[in-house]
Amino acid sequence: MRTVTIVGASLSGLYAARELRAQGFDGRLVIVGEEPHLPYDRPPLSKDFLTGRADEDQLALTDAEESAELDATWLLGVRARGLAPRSRAVVLDDGRTVPTDGVIIATGASARRLPGDHLPGVHTLRTLDDARALRAELTAGPRRVVVIGGGFVGAETASSCTALGHAVTVVEAAPLPLVPQLGPEMAAVCAALHRRAGTRLVTGGAVARFRVDGAAPGAVTGVELGDGSVLPAEVVIVGIGAVPNTGWLADSGLRLQDGVVCDDGCVTALANVVAVGDVARVGGSRAEHWTSATEQPRVAVANLLAGRTIGRARPLPYFWSDQYGARIQFAGRRHPADTVRTVEGDLDDGAPAAGGFLALYERENRMTAVLSVDRPRPFTRVRRELARSAGPVEPASL
Repeated sequence: MRTVTIVGASLSGLYAARELRAQGFDGRLVIVGEEPHLPYDRPPLSKDFLTGRADEDQLALTDAEESAELDATWLLGVRARGLAPRSRAVVLDDGRTVPTDGVIIATGASARRLPGDHLPGVHTLRTLDDARALRAELTAGPRRVVVIGGGFVGAETASSCTALGHAVTVVEAAPLPLVPQLGPEMAAVCAALHRRAGTRLVTGGAVARFRVDGAAPGAVTGVELGDGSVLPAEVVIVGIGAVPNTGWLADSGLRLQDGVVCDDGCVTALANVVAVGDVARVGGSRAEHWTSATEQPRVAVANLLAGRTIGRARPLPYFWSDQYGARIQFAGRRHPADTVRTVEGDLDDGAPAAGGFLALYERENRMTAVLSVDRPRPFTRVRRELARSAGPVEPASL
């Protein structure tokens, strides 16, 4: 294999480049990135960067020294338009084609949009440019902020806005935020963090439309809900999830289903094509988490260089979130039928008490997952136990 092209100058794309060199690939390495920036860390965008505790230099994931060691050709600020497997080429939006022997798809995901959300004052938060624009508004003085979506990005952004002194309302369409991830009992505990911090939480509220009431020049003034009520706002943040960036692969012959469908080794149905990170549906599931983006490339690269699946990438799911000064950590595979048992700490009016708590998810007397708030050491111990005891997962077909 003489040339490998990584499509996506993302966290997973950078880790794939590192793995290629570490695993002995000494051929031509091309990295294509839609954004004009070198790879940067996204989790701080909704936290330290938004509040001004971190600057752009602190987000950088690589530097000039490492770039020289990778010896890669960086094609930044250009979008991939297609993958032509027969001619072995990646087609770019500017008309260029990149001949290649192997492809690593690392194009990530884009923020899910709402109709009419291109108004001035309405933001998504997925990229560095998104965060720059939002931070500029939030540092211009007190604002009424409405965050649509109570998932992790929405909750973290609401937490940052509250810390900056803004009046914040979170709108969640479900009865509680984070139920799919945590289940109703623990989702209620985490939802209480909003209330304790003074953030208003509106649940079961579907967004009907954005309001523009004489604002200049056509900026948002509020969010109208399905029941006709209006939440006044000068700043609206839409945080309703993300969609994998697979549009450029429509005619590639790859199987696309909420991401690029791969086996348990990140290997696709096309020869010499693997996928990693937020865009990859590995072994039947797609995980938009930092750990997946950093752990999958090792196996994906090994399989790409071998020309077949020789390893699997199914680590124990893990994610964390920082909200209102609390660190939430979760690991494992929760099932809706699981029971929850708090084993350390206590609750204070439904919210985590001082010192946090640790809860175990169990099924048929077997531990399946663990959740902690501000209990990092016992969480790490239990997470290791879970990883050791996790049974094999049936491989998914392509």
